[in-house]
Amino acid sequence: MRILTPRSFSIGRNFLSPSSDVSGLRGIVTSCRAVVLPRFGGPEVLELRPNLEVPALKSNEVLVRARAVSINPLDTRMRSAYGRSIFEPHLPLILGRDISGEVAALGASVRSLSVGQEVFGALHPTAIRGTYADYAILSEDELAPKPVAVTHVEASAIPFAALTAWRALKGSARISEGQRVLVVGGGGAVGFAAIQLSVAAGCHVTATCGSQSIGRVLAAGAEQAVDYTAEDLELAIKGKFDAVLDTIGAPETERISINFLKRGGHYMTLQGEAASLADRYGLAIGLPLATAILLKKQIQYRYSHGIEYWWTYMRADSEGLDEIRRLSEAGKLKMPVEKTFPITQVREAHKAKDERHIPGKIVLELD
Repeated sequence: MRILTPRSFSIGRNFLSPSSDVSGLRGIVTSCRAVVLPRFGGPEVLELRPNLEVPALKSNEVLVRARAVSINPLDTRMRSAYGRSIFEPHLPLILGRDISGEVAALGASVRSLSVGQEVFGALHPTAIRGTYADYAILSEDELAPKPVAVTHVEASAIPFAALTAWRALKGSARISEGQRVLVVGGGGAVGFAAIQLSVAAGCHVTATCGSQSIGRVLAAGAEQAVDYTAEDLELAIKGKFDAVLDTIGAPETERISINFLKRGGHYMTLQGEAASLADRYGLAIGLPLATAILLKKQIQYRYSHGIEYWWTYMRADSEGLDEIRRLSEAGKLKMPVEKTFPITQVREAHKAKDERHIPGKIVLELD
């Protein structure tokens, strides 16, 4: 790991401008350990490299010393070539979206954070330099103070999943107190976060999940938890809903979910077709095609069912992350971590995630 002293700063895209607050900072990291994806494939392609360059900070960016980073389904899918059209030109790249750690350095325009402060946050899904590294770079609006009541491991499991659910429920559906919300796939991280966010907003929540998640889903505040492996959803679930978040996104769950909506309701799926179509036809054809398909579905369902149809993705939202922090601090938003691995065992961690030996969140710890 190479260190530059503050006197080595130069004008331009450096970690800190001469006017930045360098109190308590002994040096600037220029290289660090990082898990690199040199090519697409299984867990065996991941490489832990000892000295990967840390880019200079832009004015709105923050250098974070990582203490824990969680593994999201997006990480394993990216490793297996999901989003190839976007990511292949940038190989080798660093995986990872979630992070919890401490601020190591600040860009010149950052005002809401300070060096040494404990923070947590998540990168956008299309970020090239991820968080599987000793030091990660995030923009100011992708970070918030870490909830004091939780550890770095617990905090790292929260942001990406919770912000994905937040964008759907608050950004698209704009849920409010007293409304009914259906979460399809409430046992997964995004679904579990969605249940807790909806309950915190004063909504009445029904969720589908596997039998092993029934107890946890009910404990999170759902009024009804339906085992999709043992029950007929169309018979077990009663009444209509103001919003449905479908984390599964299969044709059958889409059909069932849309029929559960009131007129004026919102259907949101995590399984949009933009990335898959771009991978199949290239960005130039795939993205316009995806836009056309989405628009067609929106018009179709607005006309046939009187509902709004959305593909939903995680996006940085400082207001949302701050609310997620407050809820976590109050004990109203938790993301159980099933197992941790040291960053040196990232291949084993990905293998466990692929084989679904561990049902809940897996976190990589950095010493």
